[in-house]
Order: sequence, then C-alpha cells, then structure tokens
Amino acid sequence: MAQELNKDYRHVLPIQIRFNDVDKFGHVNNTIYFQFYDTAKTEYFASVCKNVDWERVAIVVVKIESEFFSQIKGADHIAARTRAVKVGNKSLHLEQDIIDVDTNEIKCRCFSIMVLYDLVNHQSMAFPDEWRQDIYRYEGIE
Repeated sequence: MAQELNKDYRHVLPIQIRFNDVDKFGHVNNTIYFQFYDTAKTEYFASVCKNVDWERVAIVVVKIESEFFSQIKGADHIAARTRAVKVGNKSLHLEQDIIDVDTNEIKCRCFSIMVLYDLVNHQSMAFPDEWRQDIYRYEGIE
C-alpha cells in the first residue's frame, strides 16, 4: 500500500492512547477507533466553523464506514487526520484516517456522511453559507 503524506490533510490531531483503549492482546480494540474519529471531528468543527451555536445545531452522523489496515498497539504514537471531501446542501462528507506518526503508516480509514440538525425545530437543515465558506477556505477548495 502506498504511503500518504499530510499534504492532503490540513487537520491533523495527535491522539493519546489511554490504558483502557488497549485490550488483553496488547492492541487498540477496533471499536475505540470510532472514538478517535469523533474526537478529531469535534476538533475539526471547532477549528473550521467558528460561529456555531451548539445549543441550536447538531452535526449528526448518518453513514459511517471504516477500513482497518493494521493494528494499533498501546505504545504507538498516532494522529487522526480529517478532511472534508464534499459539502452538499444539507450534508458533509468527511474522510479521516489514523496514522502512525513515526512511520506515516495508515492504520485505518473512515468515510462518514454527516447532516446538520436543527435542535429547536427538530429537522435537518441546510449548511449556512458562512460554514460552507469556512470549510472551502480551510480545505483550499475554490
């Protein structure tokens, strides 16, 4: 498998592996990877979309897929990379992966589709133009 560099990912978040993330076999359980991705998504939105009223708006995962390439061990140094690959009217498509920061080996890759949800009116909502522009600017999309 060809190695990727961080050049395509502007958002890279170091992840600390906790003691209870590691199972009795010495590797991170695959269910924990989704917690790593959630942590990185949260930081991505906090970094990119500055004016979000989280009391009124939620970002909900409606589809998620993951491919596991190599195990993560408890002593590994890892980071989660996140990028927006498509912004629809009401949806955002994210690609994420977890890499070993010492070797740049991709351990796992995740694709997710997320929608905005209006917590007041209890319905999906369109992406505000301000957020769309923030994401385009951050990702270098013309």
